[in-house]
Amino acid sequence: MTRVVILQSNYIPWRGYFDLINEADIFIFYDEVQFTRRDWRNRNIIVTKRGKQWLSLPVKQTGKFEQSILETEIAAHNWSRKHWNSLKGAYAKSAGFKKWEHLIKKIYIELADERSLVAINRRFIKEISKALFIETEFKCSTHILSALGKTERLVGLCQAVGATEYISGPAAKDYIDASLFEKSGIKLTWKNYPNYQPYLQNDGQYRVGVTLLDTLFQAPDINPFAIAT
Repeated sequence: MTRVVILQSNYIPWRGYFDLINEADIFIFYDEVQFTRRDWRNRNIIVTKRGKQWLSLPVKQTGKFEQSILETEIAAHNWSRKHWNSLKGAYAKSAGFKKWEHLIKKIYIELADERSLVAINRRFIKEISKALFIETEFKCSTHILSALGKTERLVGLCQAVGATEYISGPAAKDYIDASLFEKSGIKLTWKNYPNYQPYLQNDGQYRVGVTLLDTLFQAPDINPFAIAT
């Protein structure tokens, strides 16, 4: 059985994104689609003592309303330093900061001159997955030939890598034609994000929909994908 997940790359995603990667044998970055503003592609949430704070990658958008995620470029030269300083300011005293500081800081330093949004997103996703001992194989949709059309493209990508099961997030129910997967003999599974084990964040509350870095820094002793009991 070969389980496949196909998703757009996001900036330092939440627990559920990495949980999906962990469930897959092959994860395909699907970044040829249109870049969406005010979305998770170039931003995510950290938690400070004052509450939620957005970390946003500044991207070039003027006159680029139909650009793909692949075509999206970073607009500032100091984003890396600013983001690392924000993380350090929020989490330097957290229980897991020393454990993860070297890796995360190293990534930010090495990406300081990077101008490709997908290169930044993919680097964080791959490095964090490796550090969590996730053995999923990563591929890019642009390197795989398949049919056109929303669902047809997904089915074609799955067929190209020998998928027997496609795992999708629940939001895709609005546009996926499940019958095309059935006709292709590929099992379609809808991911049901569990009630992940909570922990206290910097402001004394808990929110699941923040960057996984919050979990790694704040709760280093729990399995990020552990279910609340």
